[in-house]
Amino acid sequence: MPESRSARAFLTDAVRWCRTASEDALARVIRSPHSGVPYDVAAAYATLAGRTGSLLEAIEHERLALPAVDRDAVFAFAERARRLSAAAPDLNDDALVDAVRSAFKLGLQSFDYVRSAHYAQDDRGGEPLALAEPVEREAPSGVRARSQHFSASALNAYAECERKWYYRYVCAAVEDKGSSAATYGTAFHLALEDFHAVYPRPRAEDEREMRERIVDDVKWAFERNRDGFDTAVEFELQLRRAQRTAQRYVDWLLAQERRAPFEVIGREVPANIELGGHAFVGFIDRLDRDERTGTVAVVDYKTGNIAASAAEYREKVRTFRDFQLPFYYWARTEAGDRVSRLALLPLKDALLDVRPVELEVTIARDDAKTRRDSATGTISVSDLERARARMIEVCDRLTSGEIQRFAVATDPDACTYCAYALACADKPAQAEEKFGR
Repeated sequence: MPESRSARAFLTDAVRWCRTASEDALARVIRSPHSGVPYDVAAAYATLAGRTGSLLEAIEHERLALPAVDRDAVFAFAERARRLSAAAPDLNDDALVDAVRSAFKLGLQSFDYVRSAHYAQDDRGGEPLALAEPVEREAPSGVRARSQHFSASALNAYAECERKWYYRYVCAAVEDKGSSAATYGTAFHLALEDFHAVYPRPRAEDEREMRERIVDDVKWAFERNRDGFDTAVEFELQLRRAQRTAQRYVDWLLAQERRAPFEVIGREVPANIELGGHAFVGFIDRLDRDERTGTVAVVDYKTGNIAASAAEYREKVRTFRDFQLPFYYWARTEAGDRVSRLALLPLKDALLDVRPVELEVTIARDDAKTRRDSATGTISVSDLERARARMIEVCDRLTSGEIQRFAVATDPDACTYCAYALACADKPAQAEEKFGR
């Protein structure tokens, strides 16, 4: 069966390149339909080689970004070409033709045409693909927040790492499927919401019923969130942990009731407020009213890590690294409550007594009353006002459309559980890796 004209031209050019290292011949070889490389990719590489000098070096240095399938094809072509070039000095023309046929799986009949061609250039008259001249670079533009409202979580993410905020709230780069730790927190919050619907006022005489009730509420809440745990074993372990923690929570409720009787007046209370023309939204885990003074306490359940002391949390508020309780304070103040206390309630460790971090709201700063390691302390209204002003300032910046680059955190601990760490080329090195870098 006679071979096609294109096949003869392919063999002629391939042998010519092997004998003379002609880049023009190799460019025609890669553009041939027998090369195994898609034509547009082959034409682009041939044109690029005309500017840089070597087609195979351009391929091996991956000068063009290609999909995986196309990249594999050009790598295979380069490997075959290198192998033929290395073997050519030991082969006569007929043997070299057969080697080309075998390498590129042409399966053509052997005949003596290469010598008669005298390694002539192809007369097809094809012109190399012309690359377009680069267009003028567009002026960079800023990034604007997509959402029309803000939450304390969003502001805390921005305070921890501006790049994280950008990935999460602008790009929505990764779908966060959650974790067992997050599911544990969701289930525990739900259990306490149900529990305080029945027991808004803890009383010593109700202790037995309270302990039985919270067991049922925790079990039911975890059953509703069973799919959030990877295995049945993990579900059972987390459920048992929550049951033990819940009993310590009841211990704390009864002790708190003896010191200062209170009533739970709100569970998962919406916290919606407008500050500086920006809408803020959220939910407050619990609102308590002191039965003696009538003042309100904002309580936030925490099933993860929190500040070790009141002074530490107050410092986070003052340095604008946490906006959650200040946001809740202003939301309830605008709603007409007289908020006297802000509290973080740790519910993570079943082996420890519940020991909330509490800040009493005062008119003026009174840091002297707070020991550095104490779980109780004070925070002034001026500190909360500064936090409010900072919230507005951050939101003004995020909605301005002027931000062109989002800085990364300087603390590598911020990257430990970040879903975007793999995509962040600028993240800080972990301490043990700094020397290696």
